Amino acid sequence: MNNLLALARGMDWISDRFGVVAKWAVLASCLISAGNAVIRYFFNISSNGWLEIQWYLFAACVMLGAAQVLRVNEHVRVDLLYGRLTSRGQVWVDLCGLVCFLLPVIGVLAWMTWDLFLGKFVSGEMSNNAGGLVRWPAVLMLPVGFALVWLQALAEIVKRVAWLRGEFEMDTHYERPLQ
Repeated sequence: MNNLLALARGMDWISDRFGVVAKWAVLASCLISAGNAVIRYFFNISSNGWLEIQWYLFAACVMLGAAQVLRVNEHVRVDLLYGRLTSRGQVWVDLCGLVCFLLPVIGVLAWMTWDLFLGKFVSGEMSNNAGGLVRWPAVLMLPVGFALVWLQALAEIVKRVAWLRGEFEMDTHYERPLQ
């Protein structure tokens, strides 16, 4: 179990690094958006490339940050009963969700989007917009992001099994979001 926990810590470290990339991507996207708006309204100049890079960066933010969101336990839940369960019950629900739903779905999505990426990369597909960008960098975010979530899900499974066995300390406190 110690070796698996070391791998889980390694995946946590990787998710942390990609989380930082996601933070910078959202900041860059906001700055480009603001700069583009200022230039468009004050100088009447616009570029489809600048518009497209905003959503490329947003794709990077979402897809590269998703594993970090799972790691820090801030992902979306359907909380019908979860908040009423004991810590042990919550960990069992997490395990079932990770093994039965997240791993299979994310695995299929990673596999399917890899082919999509390869097709765009090989063809060199470009945006249809004048001055638009090549498409493959944005599409690459899909399989990379799904692979990161899949690996982080494995790390979360290891941590939860180790917690159930009393071999790992984990914060199991769950606070239902205000809605």
